[in-house]
Amino acid sequence: MISPRVRIGVLGLALLTALSAPATATAAGPVAPGSAAPPTVEELRLDKAEPREILRRSGFDTVAPAFARALDRARSYAQARRVVEREGSALWRGAVDRAQGRGPASGDLSRDDDRPLYWARLGMARELRGWEPRFALDEARRAKLLDTLERTSRGQTSVLPRRKGLKRVLVTGFDPFTLDRDIRISNPSGAVALALDGTVIETASGPARVETVVFPVRWRDFTDGTVERALRPHLPETYLFATVSQGRVGRMDVERTNGAWRGGFGDNENTGRPETVPVSDPASQPQWTSTTLPYAAIVAAETGRFPVYDNTGVTEIPAGGTVPVVRPDGPTPGSTARAGGGGDYLSNEIAYRATLLRDRLGLHDSLPGGHVHTPVLEFGAGNTTEVTDPQFVRNRLDIIAQVRSIVAVAVSASERARD
Repeated sequence: MISPRVRIGVLGLALLTALSAPATATAAGPVAPGSAAPPTVEELRLDKAEPREILRRSGFDTVAPAFARALDRARSYAQARRVVEREGSALWRGAVDRAQGRGPASGDLSRDDDRPLYWARLGMARELRGWEPRFALDEARRAKLLDTLERTSRGQTSVLPRRKGLKRVLVTGFDPFTLDRDIRISNPSGAVALALDGTVIETASGPARVETVVFPVRWRDFTDGTVERALRPHLPETYLFATVSQGRVGRMDVERTNGAWRGGFGDNENTGRPETVPVSDPASQPQWTSTTLPYAAIVAAETGRFPVYDNTGVTEIPAGGTVPVVRPDGPTPGSTARAGGGGDYLSNEIAYRATLLRDRLGLHDSLPGGHVHTPVLEFGAGNTTEVTDPQFVRNRLDIIAQVRSIVAVAVSASERARD
């Protein structure tokens, strides 16, 4: 999820297409209070053959219909809220259990696949958006139910509190994206989140438990503060955090610097416009934030088959200038951000928001945290139609294992720095 400027070929074409697309978040305009709402652009992709195949071959094709039946039994808003909380949480737990080998594996898709969670969530959201209950439900209350579904099914409400003698590590991932380019796409960062949630890393000074959450690839959610709402309660009691997303082909990157600029590349709702990252208290907003992960130790360690880089580059408008300039060694004093090391898309933005939140909480010198970019998850050579193949699965498993190793190295290096 890096800046499209560092991509080549078809992704560059996707950028031009996305930027020329109308900035429409839903398939239709506002609806009257109490009536069902139409599907969003994102939800309409469920009608394509590939998402239906992914759901069927994972056993998650039953999730949305079962959710719809449970909703229909609700006789009040309070009952509906409980249904949404229960079923959203169950979807997250089911996806984590599937990824970690617990319980029977329905279908023939590999357990490490993150896409069943994504498409099943969208199916539930579409059912909830179009639901016509037997009681009055205005637009605001429906929106609250949709928000509850989002938060519970992304692990954002199930982060366990820190326990005595057990360090807590937070790792975040993302949904698949650029689905109009290739609807089969999986996001390895989402797979990482499912594989690592609740797992324990043994360190020299004791165990560290990993807690994970997944975020949408939608500008509006970030504008509404989804990152800060999910992370603020937990950062003060966290030993280390890493935001993770898909980045460049064939390499891992630890992004040194994050910029306060969103480039406008189309999100999963085909919306986007270039602007400064909108945050609270913009008068005190810095143009740049920096990683506090132990990047030197991470780069030096043997963590897996993909090379890992300490990425120090940014794009800035120098102080007094008007034209963006690429700086391989980081920003210069007084410059204005146009891309962090991780580009100007939502991966840069989550890194910027998380590290800015760290700093505003007064944790810059005590909380290691920053962004890790995984390699692009590629299908096997010649596969342009199948939703999976052996090379695709191997690449995803290798990325998951390497991110796990990177987190372990980061925790151990942070321990040594604190001794």
